[in-house]
Amino acid sequence: MSAAALRGIEREVPDCTRCPRLVAHLEQLRKRYPDYWCRPVPGFGDRGAWLVIVGLAPGLHGANRSGRPFCMDASGEWLYPALEQLDLWDGRKLSGAYILNAVKCVPPGNRPIAAELSQCRPWLAQELAALTNARVVLALGAIAHTSVLKVWGARPLARYPFAHGALHRIQNRPPLLSSYHPSRQNTNTGVLTRPMWRYVFRRALKLGAVGP
Repeated sequence: MSAAALRGIEREVPDCTRCPRLVAHLEQLRKRYPDYWCRPVPGFGDRGAWLVIVGLAPGLHGANRSGRPFCMDASGEWLYPALEQLDLWDGRKLSGAYILNAVKCVPPGNRPIAAELSQCRPWLAQELAALTNARVVLALGAIAHTSVLKVWGARPLARYPFAHGALHRIQNRPPLLSSYHPSRQNTNTGVLTRPMWRYVFRRALKLGAVGP
């Protein structure tokens, strides 16, 4: 039933109109980029995944263009090769991994506002609930990290601080592992390096092997 629920969520997300600012922004983008997806972006991957990756929001010329999280942008050039090294990506499909975003629409300036994060949180809650085989949740960036904690009802949030490589265990939840987001800003400035990135995925693989 979890896979069926996830399929239903994937069908419903592209029709979401909960956030007026984002609806208007996408309408303008469709005029500028008629060949782009320019709709809310659903999750992608293996619905029975052991590794769930949560990003922030679709990139303007990445997921907003392709309709697939982290596809066709600089962040994806870091993420998909890392998954390939773990034999989770074969260039066409994901096996054992599922990728989604905390916010489903590309926001103006790549910055969602608090109301949009709140409005989108029920989608994230449904997705995480449907991914019943998850043994690790990897949050890319502080906003994704906090979004997962809020969905899980983890309080107080200060007990679970964000840091690169941080691991938090919450009762009856898979381990939450966090990483700096592989944005161009982070990778070009050395905030996130290749060794740091490889470390996080090695740790995720180890956690996935032993379970929560």
